[in-house]
Amino acid sequence: MRARRQAGFTYLGLIIFVAIIGLVGAATLKIGSLLQRAAAEEELLEIGAAFSAALDSYAAATPRGASPYPPSLAELLKDPRSPAVRRHLRKVYVDPLTAKAEWGIVYLGDGETGVVAIHSLSTAKPLKIANFDSRFKGLDNKEMISEWRFSAGERSLAPAVTSTQSGGPGAPPVPQPAPVVVPPPPEPDPGPEPEPEPEPEPVQETAPPA
Repeated sequence: MRARRQAGFTYLGLIIFVAIIGLVGAATLKIGSLLQRAAAEEELLEIGAAFSAALDSYAAATPRGASPYPPSLAELLKDPRSPAVRRHLRKVYVDPLTAKAEWGIVYLGDGETGVVAIHSLSTAKPLKIANFDSRFKGLDNKEMISEWRFSAGERSLAPAVTSTQSGGPGAPPVPQPAPVVVPPPPEPDPGPEPEPEPEPEPVQETAPPA
C-alpha cells in the first residue's frame, strides 16, 4: 500500500514538474520573440537613419535650379546629376520586419515628382512607442510601424504627400493627383442701396413792413 502511495505521489510530482517546465519554456519563447522583435525595430531605425542621411546628401548636392528630391531610390544609389560616380546610399536595405527589400515611399504632392520619405510596409504594432533618439522626430505613439517615416532633416513632417508601395530602387513614381481647389464662399448680397434723402428747401425770409 505504501509503495502505491509513493508511486502516486511520484507520478503527480512528475506531472507538476512537466507542467512547470512547459510554462517556463513558453515564457522563454515569448520573451525571446519579444527580444528579437525589439532588435528588429532598432535595426529598422538605423536603416531609416541611413535613408534620411542619403536624402540629406542628395539634397545638399543639388545643382542650382534642380529639385532636391530624387525621383526614385535609384538616384540615391547612383546620382545621375554628377559626372563622376556619386552614391548617397550604399544599397537598398532589407526591411528587418518584412524580410524584403521593399519599402513604402512618400512622394512629393501638388503634381511634382520626388521622394520625400521612406517607411516600412509592416502593419504590426510597434513595441517602441516613446523615448526615441533625437534623429527620429515625430515617431512617438504610432499605431503601426508603417507610420515611422524617415526623411531628410526636418522635412519628416512635410504636408501634402502621398504614400505608395515600391517594388525596388528603380520603381517609377506614381502620378500624383491634382490638388483639390475649394472655391471661396460667395459674398453676401448687400441688398438695394438706400435712396438719398431729399434736401430741405431753403426758407425765404421776408422783411417786416415799414
